[in-house]
Amino acid sequence: MTVITLTEQAAERVRTLLESQASGEDALRIYTKPGGCTGFTYGLALDNEKPGDLVTLQHGVKLVVDPESLELIDGSEIDYVDDLTGQGFKINNPNATQMCGCGSSFRTATRAGQPGSCN
Repeated sequence: MTVITLTEQAAERVRTLLESQASGEDALRIYTKPGGCTGFTYGLALDNEKPGDLVTLQHGVKLVVDPESLELIDGSEIDYVDDLTGQGFKINNPNATQMCGCGSSFRTATRAGQPGSCN
């Protein structure tokens, strides 16, 4: 079974975020939702495991994803970049057949989503 991969750089950043907050979340959630200029957008949030989630532990970080999102992002890699163009999490999704210019929305060969404005 293919899952989502969290790079060591991304895991280090998530560990820092989890340690700095006091609200009790213990995992990084990756999810998708309809929208963006191409059809689906990515989301990342500090969260807790919910019933039905796929849960993996990578580099000391719990990563959770719901089954519907997993269908769109299975096999993806989450990285954290810090370079001259900026810093932030980057999702490399092998299922994306089309992406918007900013890289925050996508569609797959089997699902087009609900394109809208890209904010």
